[in-house]
Amino acid sequence: MTSGDASPSDAELLRAHVDGDREAFGELVRRHRDRLWAVALRTIGDREEAADAVQDALLAAHRNAARFRGDSAVTTWLHRIVVNASLDRIRRRQAHPTVPLPDGSRSDDRPSGVEPAAPVADHETSLLVRQALADLPADQRAAIVLVDVQGYPVAEAAEILDVAVGTIKSRCARGRARMALALGELRGRDSGHAAAGNQDAAETVPSGPGTTQPQPGRNERRDPR
Repeated sequence: MTSGDASPSDAELLRAHVDGDREAFGELVRRHRDRLWAVALRTIGDREEAADAVQDALLAAHRNAARFRGDSAVTTWLHRIVVNASLDRIRRRQAHPTVPLPDGSRSDDRPSGVEPAAPVADHETSLLVRQALADLPADQRAAIVLVDVQGYPVAEAAEILDVAVGTIKSRCARGRARMALALGELRGRDSGHAAAGNQDAAETVPSGPGTTQPQPGRNERRDPR
């Protein structure tokens, strides 16, 4: 790949890769890997599976670059391959459920991109949203991830998923409705657990006549002086 004042476009990098440039595809990956990783992670909801999906997708893109016809942007093409790889892994996981490995068990295989994270103050809400998102059907989850999480226009999300614009709108609407209901249930469940915990804590403190619970200060050691 030749150097110059202007960086080559994604399409130029892909063509250079097809023509035998050994550096071109690596540069293309460096440009987009973090966002591809974020899409895979949010779609699958598991770091190890997302890392594998991105690896599978990039390997497929590397091998099949010559088939790219230029009907869409290179980034749209790459995202489509990543989303398809992610959905394939979701379907396989649903067909053959396994116990997930603890987080951090294979960090050296993960992409260099940082996992998207909510501010610390919003961590609890973020966990609830992730759970609600993970519970969506795969097609609705993919649409929500692209449009609401990653901020893609509906038309571009439709291109990535290779469906009609109306289908994306419908999937997003149904997914948002399901998430709203799920978030209400999850918050209610957490509130119930918190209330039960407070009640349990209150019941462990004896009160009334005949209690043997030490009172504050009663067992304090007196100053020998």
